[in-house]
Amino acid sequence: MRKRVFGSIFLTALVTLLLTASLLLAAVHSGLSGNARERLAGECGYIARIAERGDRAALEEIGQSYTDRITLVSADGAVLYDNQGDEDSMENHRERPEIEQALRDGVGASSRLSDTLSQQTYYYAQRLQDGTVLRVASTADSAFGALSAASPWIVLIVLLALLVAALLASWLTHVFLAPIVALDLHDPLKNDAYDELSPLLQRMAKQNRRIEAQMSELKRRQAEFDDVTARMDEGLVLFSAMGDILFANRAVRALFPKDSASGGYLTLCRDPEYVRVVEEALGGESAHGRMEKDGRVYSLTASSVAGEGQSHAAVLFVVDSTERDQAERQRQEFTANVSHELKTPLTSIMGYAEIMENGIVKPEDVAPFAGKIRAEAVRLLTLIEDIIRLSQLDEGGAPAPFEPVELLALCGTVRDRLQHKAAAHKVTLAVTGKPVTAQAQRRTLEQMVFNLADNAVAYNRAGGSVTIEAGAEGGAPFIRVSDTGIGIAPADQARVFERFYRVDKSHSKMTGGTGLGLSIVKHGAALHHAKIELQSALGVGTTITLRFPKA
Repeated sequence: MRKRVFGSIFLTALVTLLLTASLLLAAVHSGLSGNARERLAGECGYIARIAERGDRAALEEIGQSYTDRITLVSADGAVLYDNQGDEDSMENHRERPEIEQALRDGVGASSRLSDTLSQQTYYYAQRLQDGTVLRVASTADSAFGALSAASPWIVLIVLLALLVAALLASWLTHVFLAPIVALDLHDPLKNDAYDELSPLLQRMAKQNRRIEAQMSELKRRQAEFDDVTARMDEGLVLFSAMGDILFANRAVRALFPKDSASGGYLTLCRDPEYVRVVEEALGGESAHGRMEKDGRVYSLTASSVAGEGQSHAAVLFVVDSTERDQAERQRQEFTANVSHELKTPLTSIMGYAEIMENGIVKPEDVAPFAGKIRAEAVRLLTLIEDIIRLSQLDEGGAPAPFEPVELLALCGTVRDRLQHKAAAHKVTLAVTGKPVTAQAQRRTLEQMVFNLADNAVAYNRAGGSVTIEAGAEGGAPFIRVSDTGIGIAPADQARVFERFYRVDKSHSKMTGGTGLGLSIVKHGAALHHAKIELQSALGVGTTITLRFPKA
């Protein structure tokens, strides 16, 4: 802006200088021409009076004393007399402008520049009574000649004028722009500038308020967006129409810690499924896919966002579906296992009932058959109860309140319930430890301890022992069930808490187990935020400990 203002002022000054010089030159030229014509008119009138008297000698005498040129021309243009030339050798003057005008109007005047433009000759002619024309001519330096003679000084003056114009333009530029440069654009109404700028400053102030309000709203929305995306467990990535990563939330950055979440989409991940989904979305189509990384499964959902013209931006959601997939597989397996486990006792019951219905059974065999039907029915009822209980735990547990539960007394209750079964298996069942209290659902916790102790009795050997211990370690309550049974192989220890998983299927059927006891323990522990510790060795025994949070 400063350069434009300076150039404008300098150009204005320069044009003004040139116009002034031109007008001055024209005025000087016009003044010189006017003065010359007036002087020649006076001289020509005076000499004409002498010439009209017919006194040739007097005319020649005047011609000798005059520095101006005197010419007498006949009506046909022939030169009759010239004080500065030989009239006999001079060309006809009939077509000279001043002669033609004098012959026509009585008087005539003209001026002509020399070929070099350094001199200008002024002519004045008057027609005499006898028809001849008297012409007086005077030669003087022209305005152009005068300028040419003074050209060094003129150049110097022009250069000085240019310098003055430049200095003046610079000073005026500073004076004009200083108030504008000093404007406070953040608070335009506080400026003391030109009155002409007031409407502009008022509009700027209004625009600043509008921009501040918009920026405040944008910052608020950005903060909300950042807060929402930061709390998302799902990954969110925004791509431009060119495939550049515009935004990636914390979940995505945690998923790809070693990759770049900036630049092109390939800098984030090069998994073929990821590339396919993103490229399809950038092409204008919604896409879905699955990707495996570090042993986990992620669902990919990309949506296209229409941009300008035919370009498309894209939004990608990355969802960890590992647990969901596992839950789905577990549900399918559970359904299949439940169907199988329910079918087995029902088939047995139907078989015995059909035999009895057809009268094939001997009278002495009715009671044993009825006992077997009853045993299978009990097994079926137990299985159904376990399934219901497990379903309740899957849904967050039965709507029972948490209350202080004395663990040693609860272990005693479990011992009393299993005392008869332990005696039948010739297993010693004991309770040890110290009284300790934990916040728990009494019924669920009793079922958990019962299942652990029941398995310890069922998978023990004759003459073995089972110990139920309650106490606290480091301020954290625990219940520990130890047995001297057959033990669990290392390969099976990681799976014994799965639904319907049995280490020894034949032994499980013999003992009447449903395969859900330890699954109930696992889900009950999760409900109570307890940890399960398993220690076992084949032929030595098994110890399972439930550790509860500190009170």
